[in-house]
Amino acid sequence: MYRIAEKKILNPYVTLMEVEAPLVAKKAQPGQFIILRVDEEGERIPLTVADYDRKKGTITIIFQIAGATTEKLNHLNKDEYIHDFVGPLGTPTHTDGLKKVAVVGGGVGCAIAYPVAKKLHELGAEVHSIVGFRNKDLVILEDEFRSVSDVMKIMSDDGSCGEKGLVTDALRQLIEAGNTYDEVVAIGPLVMMKFVAKLTKEYGIKTVVSMNPIMIDGTGMCGGCRLTVGGETKFACVDGPEFDGHLVDFDEAIERAAMYRDFESRKREDTCNLYKKETT
Repeated sequence: MYRIAEKKILNPYVTLMEVEAPLVAKKAQPGQFIILRVDEEGERIPLTVADYDRKKGTITIIFQIAGATTEKLNHLNKDEYIHDFVGPLGTPTHTDGLKKVAVVGGGVGCAIAYPVAKKLHELGAEVHSIVGFRNKDLVILEDEFRSVSDVMKIMSDDGSCGEKGLVTDALRQLIEAGNTYDEVVAIGPLVMMKFVAKLTKEYGIKTVVSMNPIMIDGTGMCGGCRLTVGGETKFACVDGPEFDGHLVDFDEAIERAAMYRDFESRKREDTCNLYKKETT
């Protein structure tokens, strides 16, 4: 059992939890993830390590309430317990030797992008962060990104915060202003990562994306998280979750992700109705 040391509502759809997991915190690195079960009968879901504190022995997770399990997780409060919390899993982000990097985050993907930006900053790299949201009410981790960024750009679909436009608009502006990046790291919705990779391919800039498809066991055995990368089948849980963005078959990944949306929505609604009955 793993105690929830802190809980914070970042916006109406996204929640932060700091979980006591000393053995996981001891080894965790940016880019890796954990798999949890809320209770003994719950499903296994992957969540990226948003931060870690080795001294306190805690792992920070940030999740968007999308399905039944994230709905259940969001009903837990500080000092309550998560049944299983396994990790760290996956391959850490490659940061060695990078001197200047653009980190691009979209929506809740910013929770994954932030630890990457933080690690690069700690290593002395010049970090240009571009984060995008639909509107100002959905902004998360703004102060955290500013603290580790040499350049910070916020984009919003409606212009209610930062500049109006897409993250690709800001990235193109920075590139055309003469910034030469060793690498671009893009983390967010599949469509966003697809078009970031398409843009950087024009300029020949190496681009890494973080893929988060459906996972079950997290060891490569179930095959649920398979992707096509460079014409080959890869598994996000063991080969990733980070891949060369210019080689990922995004259209296939987008099609596969869409298969589960109706199911997730129904299960979340069922879970919400169950909690309503319990409180009436």
